[in-house]
Amino acid sequence: MRLSMDKGITTLYQEDELHPTGIAVHKDGRIFVAALGKPNSGGLFEAGSVISIAPDGGDRQTIVPPKAGYAVDDLVFDELGGFYFTDFRGSSTEPTGGVYYVAPDSSSCVPVLRNMCAANGVALSPDGTVLWATEFANCRLHRVDLSAPAKPARFGALIPYHFIGIAPDSMRTDSAGNVYVAMYRQARILVFSPYGIPIGQILLPGREDNHFLKVTSLAIVPGSRDLLIVARDELGGRGAMVFAARGLAPGFPMFSHR
Repeated sequence: MRLSMDKGITTLYQEDELHPTGIAVHKDGRIFVAALGKPNSGGLFEAGSVISIAPDGGDRQTIVPPKAGYAVDDLVFDELGGFYFTDFRGSSTEPTGGVYYVAPDSSSCVPVLRNMCAANGVALSPDGTVLWATEFANCRLHRVDLSAPAKPARFGALIPYHFIGIAPDSMRTDSAGNVYVAMYRQARILVFSPYGIPIGQILLPGREDNHFLKVTSLAIVPGSRDLLIVARDELGGRGAMVFAARGLAPGFPMFSHR
């Protein structure tokens, strides 16, 4: 879906076989979509893919095919045009997911973090030297100093924070390096410093009455502190909503690091 500045909503792309879970914009303007496959008989999603489409929704191309076996959930570009994506496989007792890196020319896909319990959100610091990821089924925040794309520095991969409750979802960083994590079924955004120290939170209206608990993603407008939060009211029946709030620092284009 595309939401215009005047709050008009249009359908940009639709496909019955995929369940989109994250998007990122390449520096050439193409939109990359992380998507899970269909749910299987056990309620888990089949292997998904990464596809790209033109800004008008046409010219669909497959970047990571379903046959690769990843339950693709979210992605973020680095300044070279490569991207990191999360593999949502696994559970609290089955660490089969992880974070992977696809080279700028899509010629290779290499693991960066292995043995994760349903890796979900992924983000980069403004200068592209720190990789962040959330572990949905084990409630952990990962921080990785990178010596090069897809290469953690020596002793660079750490877990600075363990979450309470259900569960860290997608994430974004601002131009100051602060990290914003959408808290699934908690109706809030948790904010961390560039070193993973919790420094604030954003609570959604109606949270005390269990409305709009399902917070799954957010975006920070480049050059502005305006922060947009995607949430759904599973229990209260009020549908889905995009909430507006203020971040601690302006956003920056995800495909252009400083």
